[in-house]
Amino acid sequence: MERNTQQDLIFATNNENKVKEIKKLLPENINLLSLKDVGIVEDIPETGETLRENALQKASYVYEKTGKNCFADDTGLQVDALNGAPGVYSARYAGEEKNAGKNMDKLLLELQNVKNRKANFTTVIALILNGKEYLFEGKVNGAIALAKSGKEGFGYDPVFIPDEFAPKTFADIPLEEKNKISHRARAVGKLVAFLSKK
Repeated sequence: MERNTQQDLIFATNNENKVKEIKKLLPENINLLSLKDVGIVEDIPETGETLRENALQKASYVYEKTGKNCFADDTGLQVDALNGAPGVYSARYAGEEKNAGKNMDKLLLELQNVKNRKANFTTVIALILNGKEYLFEGKVNGAIALAKSGKEGFGYDPVFIPDEFAPKTFADIPLEEKNKISHRARAVGKLVAFLSKK
């Protein structure tokens, strides 16, 4: 990316919080746009079997529609005792309505009486820059709690205990603290470092 000229970069999301969070981290010459900003209102297909496939599918969809540089992310919770599930199906684990409470209840039920509670959160970012594809991955290791705890965060945060903050869950710690070590923060850090060199 040219350092001195303003460059548009589309983030394949309509989540304003995600856009704000990442905008703060990007070099000043990058103008971050959401899907809404470029008039994409339809649901983008996510039919991949891995986080990488889904992230690339979303980024490719946006690039084909707009011809502009863009990136997309996909995140999954992977639990050792469940052979990596819910993984790519994390958001829809308990059904298509993507209900975080039901997802957590299902997970805790499946791990009842299970000793090995090791898990990790992984985010994959797919960037399409001038027609070339690049992938960045961020991961945080931890374990699944015995019960929900905390009021912060979203998704599986009340049941995920990151190694760095054990025995607290992601939902027990302030967002600023979570953002320093989270899977998304780590993937975004790699993306930002890459874009800063371009």
